[in-house]
Amino acid sequence: MQTSSSPSRSLRRGLVWLMAAVAGATVANLYYNQPLLGDIARELGGAGGALGLVPTMTQVGYAAGMLLLVPLGDSHERRRLIVVMAALASLALCGAALAPDLPWLIAASFAVGITSVVPQLILPFAAQLAPDEQRGRVVGMVMSGLLIGILLSRTVAGVVGTHLGWRAMFWAAAGLMVALGPVLRLSLPAQPPAAAMSYPELLRSLGRLGRSEPSLRLHSALGALSFGAFSAFWATLALYLQSMPERHGPQVAGFFGLVGVAGAAAAPLVGRYADVRGDRRINALALGVLLASFGVLWLLGGWLWGIALGVVLLDLGAQANQISNQARVYALRPEARSRMNTIYMTTYFVGGAAGAWLGTAAWTRWGWLGVCAAGGAMSAAALGLLWAGSTRGAQGAAGGG
Repeated sequence: MQTSSSPSRSLRRGLVWLMAAVAGATVANLYYNQPLLGDIARELGGAGGALGLVPTMTQVGYAAGMLLLVPLGDSHERRRLIVVMAALASLALCGAALAPDLPWLIAASFAVGITSVVPQLILPFAAQLAPDEQRGRVVGMVMSGLLIGILLSRTVAGVVGTHLGWRAMFWAAAGLMVALGPVLRLSLPAQPPAAAMSYPELLRSLGRLGRSEPSLRLHSALGALSFGAFSAFWATLALYLQSMPERHGPQVAGFFGLVGVAGAAAAPLVGRYADVRGDRRINALALGVLLASFGVLWLLGGWLWGIALGVVLLDLGAQANQISNQARVYALRPEARSRMNTIYMTTYFVGGAAGAWLGTAAWTRWGWLGVCAAGGAMSAAALGLLWAGSTRGAQGAAGGG
């Protein structure tokens, strides 16, 4: 049986693609509800802030799963954890499909989030297997699968919701999670734990790692702000499209996910660049593209082609920033990759939950321009933080010299 003791032999290209596909299929669980919000509201009731709790609590649940469950990847065999979490995710999705009212669906959405942490176990799994000189490329490929899963989840949900109803989407997702279990058990190599620590010790060490790694803190904040901007747009797109004179349904909202797949193509390229360079230039460029996307959506959002252009820029900027962040984070402490990933991704998805809430609140009060302003403000804040962090780093290096 393969183990992580020989990374260059263990990491076959087919295995990388499998991990990318599993990451995409599992993370999609978090986003099926977004293009279906209009249909859910018609059947279960709720509007504005109450309806916005469905995507928001999904993100909160995911953040809780990363904080409480992902650290176990450093002290337990990761393959077993991945298989168990896929099975639990299928149960949570069944709960969402059976929801009789909005409060039930909100609670089930939290359960879907907390159990769908498989991608955050697979990413350090892949980083551990990859040779040092290929880590950025491998992480980029897995992240490409993850982003495609996020984007196509909306397309699939839009089509299924239009033709079969929103509950059918959750039933199908539950079936997919059940099917993944045997595939993962037979295909993934065993990966022994990297740290012999108890669960309380794992959780206590998170604070120590966060305090001792300023680069981790900076890139976690950059990730949170960029994903908050990303989520503000996607959490409200279906509501905006329904408000247009043409009354576009969930299928149209879902097809914008296909447009955004163009941004996912940048992931392996960004990963290769991260293997060669160690600076933050790519973060600055990515955040600039992200900010520009909201300018396009503000000015051209009255036309579907304008929204499509904004989506390409939005997804490209968010993805490039994410790959650059993770390549730097995974290089910091090899023996603590799951916990480093926990700190980074918990912060990242708390930012996503905040962005989804802020986007729906801005939509309720100020409409589409409010959503664009909220996303643009988070993008600009990330650029300012990057500038301040880079300035402090340069001053520290000069003082040390």
